[in-house]
Amino acid sequence: MRTLSVTVAGPLTTVQDLGRPGFAHLGVPRSGALDQPALLLGNRLVGNPPSSAALEITLGPFAATMSFAGTLALTGAAAPLRVGGRPAPLNAPVAFRRGDRIEVGRAVAGLRGYLAVSGGFSAASVLGSRSTDTLSALGPAVVRPTASLSVGPRADEPSTVDVAPRPALGGPIVLGLSWGPRDDYFTAASALLTGSYTIGNDSNRVGARLSGPTLTRAHHRELPSEGIVLGAVQVPASGQPLVFLADHPTTGGYPVVAVVDPSDLPLLAQARPGDTVRFRAPRR
Repeated sequence: MRTLSVTVAGPLTTVQDLGRPGFAHLGVPRSGALDQPALLLGNRLVGNPPSSAALEITLGPFAATMSFAGTLALTGAAAPLRVGGRPAPLNAPVAFRRGDRIEVGRAVAGLRGYLAVSGGFSAASVLGSRSTDTLSALGPAVVRPTASLSVGPRADEPSTVDVAPRPALGGPIVLGLSWGPRDDYFTAASALLTGSYTIGNDSNRVGARLSGPTLTRAHHRELPSEGIVLGAVQVPASGQPLVFLADHPTTGGYPVVAVVDPSDLPLLAQARPGDTVRFRAPRR
């Protein structure tokens, strides 16, 4: 059996693929990798199909031993990588031998790294996905030290590139958005655009909590629970916005003032507590 035996799991390591969209009507979030371009790159580098499962490593460190020989790639957050005791590049296919120890250090830029292994992780599929959903506890359990994770057979040859380009990490990020559906619940929804926000320490895979200019309610009419989509900017009673991420609930009772452009969400996935976020007006 091809396995990866975990010895260090860091603050949060989960199995993630492209998620399980299409089940919100059943109360099931989409889940999946928060930085999907990083996941797709990792799978491409090691010769996996795009839908293969990888490990999403939040901040690090992480360490494991391989029971087989193959190829791996670490994408997403920038972190020191050692394979078999030797330094290895990021965003590149890296060969490993049976018995090699894989060590991922604490991220120095970005927040979430993606460890793809040739063959992909073969956890049981739930509603068509191997993703860990931290809100509803669907899918594989959160990865713990001493876990032994099964890896499938190699699907294809790894990429022949030396290093693949990836967007720069770190610094303030700018998120495009579209207004609504409840922007009329606020005296000035445009206050979202007037200043910068800081990522809160209590952010997670469910959502990024922001601290900055307060949005003031124009009225306090009761709002029945409504559907929540990925990237929804919800405003609770505090007036401080929350951007929902992949493990978001499927309904909510606080007004949603806007929705973040899906193409910008990978930037938010790599933002760390204390990082600065600004919003950009919808393009006309």
